[in-house]
Amino acid sequence: MSEHIPTVVFVGGGPRTAGLLERLGANLPELLAGPLSIHVVEPFEPGSGRIWRFDQDPGLMLNSMAGDVTMFTDPSVTCTGPVAEGPDLAQWSAAVVAGTLPDAPNLPQHLVAQAAALTRASFPTRQLQSAYLEWFFRHAVASLAPHGTVTVHKDSVVSIDASPAGKAWAVRLAHGTALAADAVVLAVGHTDAQTHGTSALYADFAERHGLFHAAPAYTTDVDYSALAPGQDTIVSGMGLAFVDLVVLLMEGRGGRFVENDDGGLGYVPSGAEPRLWAGSRRGVPYHSKITGTLRGEAPGEPLFFTADAVAKLLARHSELDFRTQLWPLIAKDAAYTYFRELFTGSPDRVSMGWEAFATQFQELDWYSPERAALVAAAVPEASLWLDFERLDHPLTGHIFADQAAVQDAVAGYITEDLRLRAGGGNPETLALFLGFLRAYMDLGAIVPADRLTAASQAALQGWWHGFFSFVDSGPPPHRLRQILALHRAGLLQFLGPGLTVAAHESTGQFVATSAHGTVKFRASAFIEARLPEPTVVRSANPVLEELQRSGIGSEQQLLSADGTVSTGRLLVSDTHQVVGPRGELAKHLFAVGPGTSAWGAGAFARPRSNAAPFRENDALARSLLHALVPHADETPVSALYGRTQS
Repeated sequence: MSEHIPTVVFVGGGPRTAGLLERLGANLPELLAGPLSIHVVEPFEPGSGRIWRFDQDPGLMLNSMAGDVTMFTDPSVTCTGPVAEGPDLAQWSAAVVAGTLPDAPNLPQHLVAQAAALTRASFPTRQLQSAYLEWFFRHAVASLAPHGTVTVHKDSVVSIDASPAGKAWAVRLAHGTALAADAVVLAVGHTDAQTHGTSALYADFAERHGLFHAAPAYTTDVDYSALAPGQDTIVSGMGLAFVDLVVLLMEGRGGRFVENDDGGLGYVPSGAEPRLWAGSRRGVPYHSKITGTLRGEAPGEPLFFTADAVAKLLARHSELDFRTQLWPLIAKDAAYTYFRELFTGSPDRVSMGWEAFATQFQELDWYSPERAALVAAAVPEASLWLDFERLDHPLTGHIFADQAAVQDAVAGYITEDLRLRAGGGNPETLALFLGFLRAYMDLGAIVPADRLTAASQAALQGWWHGFFSFVDSGPPPHRLRQILALHRAGLLQFLGPGLTVAAHESTGQFVATSAHGTVKFRASAFIEARLPEPTVVRSANPVLEELQRSGIGSEQQLLSADGTVSTGRLLVSDTHQVVGPRGELAKHLFAVGPGTSAWGAGAFARPRSNAAPFRENDALARSLLHALVPHADETPVSALYGRTQS
């Protein structure tokens, strides 16, 4: 009888899979005796995958500094498996240039030049990050030797079915190969969706009237060649997808930025650029990433949004409400970090000592008038008081007399954001960034998802994720300088907050209305600059749609005041097992990433931050290895599902 070799299939080979492979290698000696066979199915290059692939515009960049990107665990990570340290992106780049990196990649000359010029505070290109991720994948594969072997399939998965014999699952690939697996991990990352809902109406309208429309998608995968030079184009959304769009349609069409003698930034157009009219719900771009360092005391451990605080709430309540019970703790913790830096790093800007302020602050609820009064008494500058509602909607209360007022308000906001975040003179903004980042990363470990109200689960994936992204996940500062330069050059106009876009049959044009009706603009082109919302039922990835259709997986359903509402996310348990429509766990079928109901944590993170992706990867790797140990009393997967693939 041939030896049974445990087999795992990864659907998707991007950075999340690479991180899981590294954790499998770290935990394998302890948990699994004998060989392990691993298959990775990825149509692009393993390690970088689709989103981080090398083959995209060389001008596209990360929104993180090189010193803030690592794929390796370190002693700060609280995980059961052994820590295995390695270089972050900045260290890796320096080692490549110095020739001291084992198995260093043979980089193109332009990337060698980038790596040589890189500092820890540099914002690297996605191409350089792609090379780092692909190198890490090879490193992770090597760490599995000699017992673990990895086979890469440049292909896509079309279905996952219960296997009739031997293995648990039969994984069928687009080119006809069938892989038998004891366990399967779905790590497909951001996936496309079939155009539906309002976007489908826009698409139909554009087709009938000969207009240009781009539905939500990964920006670099959209064909914008039909946009003519000078063509007025409405853009809905001002987040990271918008920033990428600006790169592709401006510099990507031959324009260039130049430093002026007065220290400002200018733009020299190529003449091939369209003219963009951009707006959104907030009406402003994401906040700039922060340059500079802290001056005051180290932030310290969280005091308010902690596991103990949440446990006390859970002891008193069967379900928790995010906005009324958890958000005030997050807000208070982030504000405490902010004020600690302000008081200890810039004592000339406050009228009270830190110890006295902190003692009083700790006893007061975030939304109490006493807390507001304490801050007002201790901080003379009202602009430093912290108003998170104002931060979320910065143009609330603005009176827009005309379109020129909208332009001035948005441009003024961007200019002030750069002053606060890019000049190095306001390190309290960095402290606030770190406070929110810690809460965002810790939330999944501190708060059990099944103890949140349905409205709270929706708020987590909706408002909280959006607010965090707006404050903490913005572009490098020079991108906002470029936006202002394009605005001055007349190639980018601002539509302001509260944007709505309608398709007018009578005129055959798209019509944008915003800024309380002050701006109304008509155009023959419309771009929805954002990623598609998660969806299983309408996913363009056939394996997700098939899981739903077969009853093995299901979309997450939330009970609301209006009835049952689907989030579109693939429902998984707290151990990342796929959950069927009747609540049954799909044994040994796991899923991770932004399209699942699990709280998102990304694939890479800042070093020395006890990052959630590394904690989750270690826990899931250990769960996988435990699942691969045979148990005589286990029910075969084929007995749980009626449909099998031979």
